[in-house]
Amino acid sequence: MAYQHKLAEKLTILNDRGRGVLIRMNYIKKACSDSKLRPSFLMDKAMESAMKYINKKFPSIDFRGSSVSSQHASHGPAVHHLVPSNGTRFCCTSHTRFIATIVCRDHVYELLNTIDACQCFFNITVNFDFTKSFLDLIVTYASVIIMLSRIDDKKVLVGMYNCAHEMSNGNSEPSYPRLGQMFLEYEQPLKKLTEEFGPHTKVNKKWLMRMACEYLSMDVMERWIILGFLLCHSSLNTNAASQELWKMALRSGLYLTLIRDEVINIHKFSEDYFDGLKGYSKRVADIKECREHVVTNCGAIHREKRHFLRNAVKELYKILEDEPGLLGPKALFVFMALSFSRDEIGWLVRHSENVPKTKTPEDYVDSQIAELLFYMQRLRTLLAKHNSVIQRYHVMYLAQFDSLVINDTIQSMYVCPEEESVLMSSFISILSALSLKQVENGEEFDFKALRLDWLRLQAYTSVSKAALALKEYPDLAKIMNMTQFHTRLMDDIDGLLVEAADISILCYYPRVFEKMFTQGSEDVAMQRYLMAFPMACTHFNQSCHDMCPEEKRSLKLCVTFLEEIARQTCTVVLEICAEQCNLNDQLLAKHCADTISRARNKKQKKQMPKKGEVQKEKPGTESQRKDRAIVTNMDRMHLTLSELCTAFSHYPDFTVFNHIVVPAEFLLSQLETRLTKTIVRMANYNQTTHEISRPSDLLAGIRAYTASLHSLSCYINIDMTRLVKCVLLQQTQPLDSQGGQTITTLYTNWYLEGLLRQASNAVIIHCPTMHCFMNQTIENERTFHAEEFSDIVEMQALAELLGPYGLKFLSENLMWHITSQVAELKKLVIENMDTLVQMRAKFDKPETMANLQKKLTGCENVLKRMTIIGVILSFRAMVQDSLGDRHCPFLMGPIECLRDFLPPDSDVKMTLSVYELASASGLPCDIDPVLVSAIASMRTDNSSSEEEYKLTCLLLVYIAVSLPVLSLDSNSFYSREYGGHQNNIHCLTTAVNQLSAAMFTVQRKNIEQHLKEFLLVASSTLLQLGQNSERLEAKNRESIYLLLHLIVEESPFLSQDMLESCFPYVLLRNSYREVYKTFIHTLG
Repeated sequence: MAYQHKLAEKLTILNDRGRGVLIRMNYIKKACSDSKLRPSFLMDKAMESAMKYINKKFPSIDFRGSSVSSQHASHGPAVHHLVPSNGTRFCCTSHTRFIATIVCRDHVYELLNTIDACQCFFNITVNFDFTKSFLDLIVTYASVIIMLSRIDDKKVLVGMYNCAHEMSNGNSEPSYPRLGQMFLEYEQPLKKLTEEFGPHTKVNKKWLMRMACEYLSMDVMERWIILGFLLCHSSLNTNAASQELWKMALRSGLYLTLIRDEVINIHKFSEDYFDGLKGYSKRVADIKECREHVVTNCGAIHREKRHFLRNAVKELYKILEDEPGLLGPKALFVFMALSFSRDEIGWLVRHSENVPKTKTPEDYVDSQIAELLFYMQRLRTLLAKHNSVIQRYHVMYLAQFDSLVINDTIQSMYVCPEEESVLMSSFISILSALSLKQVENGEEFDFKALRLDWLRLQAYTSVSKAALALKEYPDLAKIMNMTQFHTRLMDDIDGLLVEAADISILCYYPRVFEKMFTQGSEDVAMQRYLMAFPMACTHFNQSCHDMCPEEKRSLKLCVTFLEEIARQTCTVVLEICAEQCNLNDQLLAKHCADTISRARNKKQKKQMPKKGEVQKEKPGTESQRKDRAIVTNMDRMHLTLSELCTAFSHYPDFTVFNHIVVPAEFLLSQLETRLTKTIVRMANYNQTTHEISRPSDLLAGIRAYTASLHSLSCYINIDMTRLVKCVLLQQTQPLDSQGGQTITTLYTNWYLEGLLRQASNAVIIHCPTMHCFMNQTIENERTFHAEEFSDIVEMQALAELLGPYGLKFLSENLMWHITSQVAELKKLVIENMDTLVQMRAKFDKPETMANLQKKLTGCENVLKRMTIIGVILSFRAMVQDSLGDRHCPFLMGPIECLRDFLPPDSDVKMTLSVYELASASGLPCDIDPVLVSAIASMRTDNSSSEEEYKLTCLLLVYIAVSLPVLSLDSNSFYSREYGGHQNNIHCLTTAVNQLSAAMFTVQRKNIEQHLKEFLLVASSTLLQLGQNSERLEAKNRESIYLLLHLIVEESPFLSQDMLESCFPYVLLRNSYREVYKTFIHTLG
């Protein structure tokens, strides 16, 4: 008879299905109660009256009746309109799941009736799996019913679905009456459950009396006891042992888990129920007494338990890590330790969310829980790592001990029916066939069939009229239960870990979980264990079920924890870097003046500082220490850093909801973002005052940061070189990866708006002698010293910071300003085109030129704009020269050879390509490729090549005939000290040479020929200055003559012979003598 009932199979299936139904009920409740998940139609004001009506009339909702149409005319249309549109899917899904609850209930009671009819025997120490499955089924079913009663909107959902069904199909949904009846019956779930379990009380009493079992989780056993005695409470008044067991469970805590974060207050729940029963006043008193005991003592007891477990689990891990071979014989102790720890964590989480009124609320706070979580995870990792050790031990144990003992036990049996004999013989044959070679060969073991057969055997031998009664052979039960555990260690160690160490409950208490993390992160001693929190998120998928696939699986908590750990680590790293940067700054040359002054005063025996004055400490004094016990701030930061980095070192990666998570990547991401912001902040750019740090100072700071960051590799295995290169490479672009400004943009803006704008107005002058820009000696409000931002050292630092990419961006911005000036020059040429054409043709006729010169307008404007272009190009040349050959010197030689040995008859495109390569490397070129590109981009579809060529030729003529005007400016004097003119007109040489070369290259014309023409016109015009020495123009005549020499000297297309052919060298010699005469010699 027992064979036909298939009790084992039904228990297995119903337990799994019951858990799925329970999770479905939990999901519906969450969806209806959470404002973020709640369906929109349940929050619609238009539906409010309809929902109230359904709740009031449920389940007898006559929406077609006259009463509804007259009194609730709006209800029907609301239901008809809104349910099909945005609520049908949710209503339909919920309705289907409520029906699944009815089906589950029917199957459960059918199975319970069968078990009653068979008068099954339950004893968890004998038929362990059979008893456990039976108890799980009862508790799961009771939890489903209690959860169902907590869904406030269940009547609305089912009522709406039925209304929509009746409107669509003309009749009511078939299962609606049963659902309605069930909802009404279970409004007081415990009362109805007790009535239904009345016939099964006799069986329930038997298993409730046998709860002593250290193998099981305390949480599970408490749930069996509390809910079991609520369902069959009569024994509490008649059996003293039952009372003691019940009181023991009541003293364990205040809350009992139904599913996830759904709990019941066991004392209030029990008290409310027993208050309505006669003869249970003493039990009510017992409940109150137990509650007082819990409030008074439980917090401290569990606090001490956690303290003990922290040390015990840590010691257990250290021993097993040192001797992994002990994992074989001591595996049970590992699972017991994990189970005890899991129970304490679950207890703390439940009660932290609902702290009772007590004098010691600190008992419900544990700032060191991270350590317990961490060593739990380490034990799990150890089991997975040394799984082969466990298998080697237990494969021999099963083959050479368990199989022999089972065989001996079977041989000593008096009676053994055929079915049971077949099962036990298969046990022996399966276990005896095991060998060590199977483990060595990496074979996968699968003992699921054996364990199911053992469950079947327990069911067959636990019925009242079984020929073979298992309770009469406790030795067989003992060895088979042990064998069942051994087989799970062989093929289902993950399943055992889920049963013993599942802490997925933390997923459903995010506030408590985050609070634990915050408390742990504030304790330096716990920071090394912080990775236990994101690792705990790997357990969350264990709480999911296939029957509720629509549950959202989020990485939010895991990501939050990892980002916070990374943020803390990044903060400490950057604080250390900032401190090292400050120390490095003290060693810079700019701070040595004070030290030199004090040393000089001391040598000359001048008056020393008074006693009240605090002398500045020398760099390095922070490292002098007389007592090692003195802990500095730097010591604390390094300690914190080592603790946080230890957390990252434990787990290189792990999986959460099928996503591989790499903790170190979070740290690298945070470091990249914050280091980028730090570098930009170190530039100290003020857009209002146009202030910025010197490039050399910023470069020194970045180098100090980089050196400190590389020390992080000593703590954790991450590629800091790649990170630093990535960050610095981003700084060579206009925007970083986050879209923020970079130092390339800041310095480009500053040099354009701060330095070059003032240089264009001659407030700052270009000094070729010193290769920098300098402030004029005249009294003016100087916001900065130009030489401190433009000398060779600063330009080299700028080139190092910006790199070729950044300098390309800088050049593009410079070229934009140049093209805007060229556009204005072209407009001036067009305005004076007729005059310039005549002057070009008659430049060798002085009288005609003098008359035409009077007609010419805008000469000062042309020269001013050309000077601006020259200043910009001079600055660009200084930056390009600073690129140097630091990063790839082995490439400079080949690039230089390629530039120098380029055939003169090469194609223009090829020539420009080679020049572009050379220019990006910092090598000077005869033709500037960037300027050529900028000039070429100015051409429009409306302009023809002939017109552009004509304008270019006339522009050179315009510049040449305007040069005498420069002599009118008193600042046009050539300064021997600076190697140029005080109004920057010496930059005209660069402008004329580079601009003409670029413009004629674009037009595919001969550069040398047109520069010769410029030289002829300019020479003829300047020679007219010497005709009348009394005129005002003759004041700075010699300084203007030198411009011609500078143009030829800088030009790769002109030579001194060409100059002498049209301009007497004696004038140049006399001009140099005159300008050098006025130079004032001083002796230092």
